[in-house]
Amino acid sequence: MQYKNLKDFQKRGADALKQGPIALVFVEDDVEVATTLRHHQQTGFACVIALMPAVFDLPGDLVGQVHRIDYDATAEGAVEQAVSQLAAMAPNTWMFYCYNAEYLFFPFCETRSIGEMLAFHTEERRDAMLTYVVDLYSDDLGQHPDAVSLDRAHLDRSGYYALARKDATRNYDPKERQLDFFGGLRWRFEEHIPYARRKIDRIALFRAKPGLVLRDDHTFSDEEYNTYACPWHHNITAAICSFRTAKALKSNPGSTHDIHTFKWHNSAPFEWHSRQLLDLGLMEPGQWF
Repeated sequence: MQYKNLKDFQKRGADALKQGPIALVFVEDDVEVATTLRHHQQTGFACVIALMPAVFDLPGDLVGQVHRIDYDATAEGAVEQAVSQLAAMAPNTWMFYCYNAEYLFFPFCETRSIGEMLAFHTEERRDAMLTYVVDLYSDDLGQHPDAVSLDRAHLDRSGYYALARKDATRNYDPKERQLDFFGGLRWRFEEHIPYARRKIDRIALFRAKPGLVLRDDHTFSDEEYNTYACPWHHNITAAICSFRTAKALKSNPGSTHDIHTFKWHNSAPFEWHSRQLLDLGLMEPGQWF
C-alpha cells in the first residue's frame, strides 16, 4: 500500500503498526533499495515501511508487501521527526530504523529471527539495543565508482574504539553505561567528516512509546535507551552493515577526488554472516546462546 505522506499513513495505515517488530527504511537515493527491503523482510520483521521519494519505483514483488510512504528522508530533521511520530503511534512495539544500502545483522541471525532476539532482550528488561554501524565499501572504485557492491563488499577488521560520553548537564562527568564509538571510514577519513557525525553507534532497535524523541545524534530523549547494557551484565548488541558513508564520501565533491580506494591493510571481504561480526567484536551475544 502507498501513502502520500505521514499524515495519510496515520489516517489509513495505522493498523500496520499493530504487529511488530517493525522496520523503518529511510530511502535517500536509489541505491540497493530493493535488497535493503528484502533483507529486513527475511530477517523476520512483521512490517516493513519504506519512507522514500515519490519518484522512485519499487519492484513489483515488493509493492504488495511493503508499506510505502512518500517522504523526503534527506530534509533536515526528517528522519528524527518520522521516527518520533511513528513511535508514538505504536506503544510497546519494537521498532528498527535504517537507511537504504544498510543491512541489520545480529547474533545467530542465520537461524533465529529478529522476533526471537527481541523477546529475549525484553525478558532482560531492556527497551533498546545498541547497534554499531559497520562501514562497507567496494574494494575496486574503478569498477564501482559509488563504492557499492554486494559481491565485492569489504569492511575494516580493526581500528574501532570507544570514548566516555560526557554529560553536559553534570560538569561533563561521564554518563553511566554510555560510550561514544568510533572507527571505520568515519575514522580513517575523518578530515572529510564533521566532528558531530563521526560516531558509529546508533540506538536503532527500540521499544516505542509516546513522548519518545529521536535526537539528531542517533540517541533518544530517554537516557536509559542510550545505554549499552543493563547494570548487572552485558546485553546483546547488533550491527548495521552500511554502504552509506562510502556512498557519501564518493558522491561529495569535497572528498571524492581525494579518495582513490577505501581498501587498506586491515580490509577484509565481508562474508555476509553474523559469525564474522562476532569474531571481530563488532557485536556480542550477551547472555543469549
